Parts: sequence; C-alpha cells; structure tokens
Amino acid sequence: MPKLDGILETAIHTKDMVRSRVFYEGVLGLAPIYSDDRLTAYAVAGRDVLLVLRKGATGQTVTLPSGTIPGHGGDGVLHVAFAIAKDELDCWEVHLASRGVVIEGRNDWERGGRSIYFRDPDGHLLELATPGLWSVY
Repeated sequence: MPKLDGILETAIHTKDMVRSRVFYEGVLGLAPIYSDDRLTAYAVAGRDVLLVLRKGATGQTVTLPSGTIPGHGGDGVLHVAFAIAKDELDCWEVHLASRGVVIEGRNDWERGGRSIYFRDPDGHLLELATPGLWSVY
C-alpha cells in the first residue's frame, strides 16, 4: 500500500473573512501565503496549511488553467489543534488573555502533554497542545 506523508491542509469556514483574518493574523500570528475573496491560506510551522474559506464560496467546482478543484464545503463547528513547544503553553495563555480570548478548557494528558481550548470568531474550537498528547506527538 502507498504511504501518506501527513495532512497537508485543514479547512474551516468563516462568515466574515476580514474578521477571521484579524483573528488568525493578529491573535495567532499567522501570515497568509495566499488570499482572495473566497479563501485565505496560512502556513503553519513551515509545512502545514490552514485554509480559511468563506462560507458558501467553495461549493462550486473551480476550473483553473492547471486543472479542476471539485466543489466542497463544510458546516458546523470544527476543531483544529496546533502543536506548540512544551514550554510555550503559559506564554500562549498570557498572550490569548491579552487579546481577550477566553480559555474554555484545559487538559493534562496522561502521556504528559497539556492542552488549552478556545474559539475563533466563527465558534470553531481551537486547541494548543504540547508534546505528549498522542503516541505520535
């Protein structure tokens, strides 16, 4: 069987792209690698890509000179976990509080990892997790 090398993209949807950009760029410090009226793509840790798609803008198939992207979309509240260094969690908590972001949950995992949970402006549940969460992280 061929092997997978990882998850390249994770997609969430927003009702308000400007508001989402303010959050992901201003609160999480992400820099867009591509942006137009229907999506903003952010590089995360130099390898992963977070796609923030404008709700309702990706349902139709898009034909480009290079190929075709089938229509797709998503509804509801989704979850994205960001990996952080073991000694960064406390700094993140202070930073999030300074931006008015409410921490909704915390967990100390039995493998030694720690997580905090909070929401973006569209209600998506975001997690910052230190190593020791899963057997592979």
